[in-house]
Formats: sequence, structure tokens, C-alpha cells
Amino acid sequence: MDNSQFNGNGNGRYSAKGMAKPINFLCIAPEAQEVSVIGDFNEWDGNSHAMNRHFDGSWSTQIDLHHGHHRYQFLIDGKPSLDPRANGVVRNERNERVSLIAVS
Repeated sequence: MDNSQFNGNGNGRYSAKGMAKPINFLCIAPEAQEVSVIGDFNEWDGNSHAMNRHFDGSWSTQIDLHHGHHRYQFLIDGKPSLDPRANGVVRNERNERVSLIAVS
């Protein structure tokens, strides 16, 4: 049995905090040559989560994220961009606007 699904107090209850959930990201950028997702979950590394281009000009990828709020942006041909489908917009450590997603 995988004990990472249970909380640490020994009562065997399920805890979502320890679980990663597959989250789909979609970016519409038909003119782009390269799109990736950067965020607090990959230390803002543009090489970590490259997106796959689709025939209609959209880009997508799936990333396993843990329970909680995550800040991110799309990196479109090297330029950071907000996600219009995000749960919200917040400021990062450098006071830049970034997208927010809540995972539960």
C-alpha cells in the first residue's frame, strides 16, 4: 500500500495534500514557435514543461501538481504571458503579475 495517500497522524485517513493531480494547461498561440509553462512548481524553468502544438494553433500539456495554489505563466517564444483561463492573477516575488491556479 502507498502510504503517501494518507496523512501523517497514523489514523489512515485520506489526505489530498500528499497527492499530485494531473492538471491540463491550454494556450492559444497560433503564431508561436515554442510555448512552455513556467511556475513555482518548476522554479520558473522554461525547459521543464514544453507544450505540444496542435493543428489549430493551440498548445497543451499536462503537469502533476500538488494540492494548493500555484503561480505560473506561459512562456511564448521566450516572452512571459498570463493565462486568460487562470483562476486569478497575483504578484510574484518580483512584483510581476502572474497567473494563479488552485488545485484541490
